[in-house]
Amino acid sequence: MADDERGVSAGTVFLSFLAGAAVGAGLALLYAPKTGPELRAKIKDLTDDAVDKIKEYASEAQDKIKSTIEDGKELVMEKKSIITSAIEAGKEAMDREKEKYKEM
Repeated sequence: MADDERGVSAGTVFLSFLAGAAVGAGLALLYAPKTGPELRAKIKDLTDDAVDKIKEYASEAQDKIKSTIEDGKELVMEKKSIITSAIEAGKEAMDREKEKYKEM
């Protein structure tokens, strides 16, 4: 995840936004003219919706993290292969040069 200039991740900002929205919705419900059972039912529905959305976003974030890790592993393996090939080529070149000097 990319960090903005202050070092706060986008996920933190998004979760803070969701928490603020939930608090605002709760306060709006508390000040709305409803009976107790209606209010409790409404709060329960909103809470269930918020929990479902948070679970969905967490699942998506987890999938993205797993994908990024897999991409990173592939990149590391690719670079490792390139470096290994370069080292082998260097060793071979060094051996050839040693042979040239032995023949002299």
